[in-house]
Amino acid sequence: MKRNLRITLVLALVFLLGACRPNSQATAPAPVTPTAAATAAEPAPITLTDGRGVEISLAAPAERVVSLAPSNTELLFAVGAGDQVVGRDAFSDYPEAARSVTDIGGGFGEIDTETLLTLEPDLVLSADIIATEQNDALESLGLTVFVLPNPLELVDLYENVTIVGTLTGHIPEAAALAKDLEARVAAVVANVSAAETVPLVFYQLDSTDPNAPWTSGPGTFIDTLIMMAGGRNLGAGLEDQWAQISAEVVIDQDPDIILMGDAVWSGLTPEDVAARPGWDGITAVQTGQVHAFDDNLVSRPGPRLVAGLEALARLFHPELFQ
Repeated sequence: MKRNLRITLVLALVFLLGACRPNSQATAPAPVTPTAAATAAEPAPITLTDGRGVEISLAAPAERVVSLAPSNTELLFAVGAGDQVVGRDAFSDYPEAARSVTDIGGGFGEIDTETLLTLEPDLVLSADIIATEQNDALESLGLTVFVLPNPLELVDLYENVTIVGTLTGHIPEAAALAKDLEARVAAVVANVSAAETVPLVFYQLDSTDPNAPWTSGPGTFIDTLIMMAGGRNLGAGLEDQWAQISAEVVIDQDPDIILMGDAVWSGLTPEDVAARPGWDGITAVQTGQVHAFDDNLVSRPGPRLVAGLEALARLFHPELFQ
């Protein structure tokens, strides 16, 4: 993952000179200045450096895009390029309109390259989470692959919005979206600055083994968003970004809030958490602060990260968001 994304946008406008000779006595023709509409109609070449450090060029904004990651799909629809998305990975389920786009597999399975090729994309929008070998294989088929870097901070998310807007010809929409996201983040940060308490939060990623549930450690977006929302991440002191933690440690740390990021797919309820041996004494359980939480809001590095931040802040400090 690259921290410094270098973006170079090359705009080349080709003007055609028109002339008219109504009769043989006409003098040399004066150049005709193209109208604004004619100038706008000229396709602009695009050259950007992707997350691999590879320079990718398009003759014009992409009109047929295949997305290989849910976050990419959400970005494409958010900047107004939804109608240009002709294929998407199996996990891309948001917004609702994305579900009707052709599924080309991927995720934990193989990409259906035969179906992908029939879609005739002029751009395949990949991501850092996609194996290098997969990107190379698609390029060997003659496809243009742009790897969108995984954002490390919210400012990187805004930059990705701009990149996707540029690649698809939606620069004004992308600029407006980035500005709106930045303003919403600033509003949350301003609100939580007035908080009098900083709750300790345990984020449960996967509790298939309730004695050793998975959680989010330092350096993840979950860790960052919890902090920005005015909380403390119980997993911040772990060595790994994604790690299992013993139930005894969770009980001993006594979190004020427990967020069940695995509730949607596991079917677990707050009552299930309370029923675990020893968990009934945890402050979060005793005060009714065990909440099911949509993990997609904080695990997909797309525009909904800001919605995730807002949701966390309201849970941590409801008194500040009346």
